[in-house]
Amino acid sequence: MLNVLFPKVCEGCGEMLSSTENLLCLLCRHQIPLTNFHKLDDTSLKNKFYGRFPLINATALFHFQKRGLTQELLHNLKYRGRKELSFLFGAWLGAELAENQKFNKVTMVIPVPLHKQKLKKRGYNQVEGFGIELAKALQVPYRDDILVKVSKTGSQVFKTRILRFEMEEMFLNQKIEEVTDQHILLVDDIVTTGATLEKCALQLLKGEGVKISIATIATG
Repeated sequence: MLNVLFPKVCEGCGEMLSSTENLLCLLCRHQIPLTNFHKLDDTSLKNKFYGRFPLINATALFHFQKRGLTQELLHNLKYRGRKELSFLFGAWLGAELAENQKFNKVTMVIPVPLHKQKLKKRGYNQVEGFGIELAKALQVPYRDDILVKVSKTGSQVFKTRILRFEMEEMFLNQKIEEVTDQHILLVDDIVTTGATLEKCALQLLKGEGVKISIATIATG
């Protein structure tokens, strides 16, 4: 009855889903521009961080394209409350990474944190489901209590968006021993400049014997 009154529609195109489809119709699934970095040994994303911090591996599920399907999906995830997409993307990529020799040595999954004010406003971290499903597929712990994002002291009201970002810092929220000798898969929704991931990685690398790999939903 609920499906009749409130039919499930595709998060990409808005068309009604069949009983065998979940969140995305088959047509939209096939139209998503997958990167396949981890399948093709493509180091394009890894190279973006060259000289910034030691990085073992890096991959993303798909390429971000403005004014298209991928933008619609990420906007639904981040701004329209469709957090179920995060779990879908995590399960999708997780199934592939679990079979990949470069990523199945990961021992812990850690998400890029949201500032507490943004978390309160949005109600969820858009990368949470992605990270949870990746950890489940790789059979390792998911730890969202390791990193915390804070702002330096001082009023943020009249600062520009760029300046506010520069003033945000990542801190280890747990004892450094929590990450000792871990191969951490650091996860985020999208990587463009990589500045946020870099900040997180530099904090985690304070732990002895830490290795960092990266997985994101999209790459710009």
